[in-house]
Amino acid sequence: MNAHTNPAPVVNAHTTPTPVPVTVIGLGNMGAALAAALLDRGHPTTVWNRTPQKAKALVDRGARLAADPADAVAASPVVLACVLDDAALREILDPLAESGALTGKSLVNLTSTSPEGADEMSAWASTHGIGHLDGGIMTTPEGVGNPELMFLYSGSAEVFATYRPVLAALGDPIHLGTEPGLASLYDTALLGLMWATFTGWLHGTAMTGADGTRAEDFTAVALRWLNGAVAGFLTRYAGQVDAGHYPGDDATVDVQIATIGHLIHAAADRGVDNALPELLKATMERAAAAGHGGDSYASVIEVLRGGAAAKR
Repeated sequence: MNAHTNPAPVVNAHTTPTPVPVTVIGLGNMGAALAAALLDRGHPTTVWNRTPQKAKALVDRGARLAADPADAVAASPVVLACVLDDAALREILDPLAESGALTGKSLVNLTSTSPEGADEMSAWASTHGIGHLDGGIMTTPEGVGNPELMFLYSGSAEVFATYRPVLAALGDPIHLGTEPGLASLYDTALLGLMWATFTGWLHGTAMTGADGTRAEDFTAVALRWLNGAVAGFLTRYAGQVDAGHYPGDDATVDVQIATIGHLIHAAADRGVDNALPELLKATMERAAAAGHGGDSYASVIEVLRGGAAAKR
């Protein structure tokens, strides 16, 4: 067994996996939700936080409060970390790594980080004989434990496979690949998509609301549009982006530029801020100026890539 290998969960005669002991470091709102979900699934759960009082509700439910970080990591083969940032986590774990207390353990880092931060944490873990998996939590604390909500992971495929039952207690675990920074990269990209969608929806809600439409009524129609036609566009455009070929057989960039003018006019007439559609129009116009006026909207990616295109 090498330094990165952890024993697989024990299976009894009825092939029911024995819940793996888990340690959770960090008991903010998210960390506490992670620990609670593990307790719900029957995992012996050890918790540690700089402020022990935050563990009371979990201890009342059966969690074990560790006396210190060394006691916490000694209790379990796998450690879930969810603290302020990587610097705070390293401050906690560096002394343990130097002492060898973490050697042979697996670290699932659910602390918010950058792709580069995940790469650095993975290299640090490898140096100290620690299995490493970086994670992106695609929900709020209230959604932890819901099997329909995603948790994204990247890094060690071995750690992911070994502790998949632990990860499944938190949500639907998706392993994106062995490159450590992938989960963080997807996380930030998906947040960008979320904010753009939220803002577009709010802009439309403000427009229709100016004429007396309730937000709930507009949203019912908007969701049908997003889940149907828009989802279909995304699926089609993904293939075009991968191929680098953007046939304008649905609606060209030039047509979209003309159409968004109606949106800007209607919003202005209703006193609604037009910063977002003006930005979108300017981006489309840059794509048209670059020769993509007759191509599909997917060709706008060539403008968004900027210098990134040269690195591909």
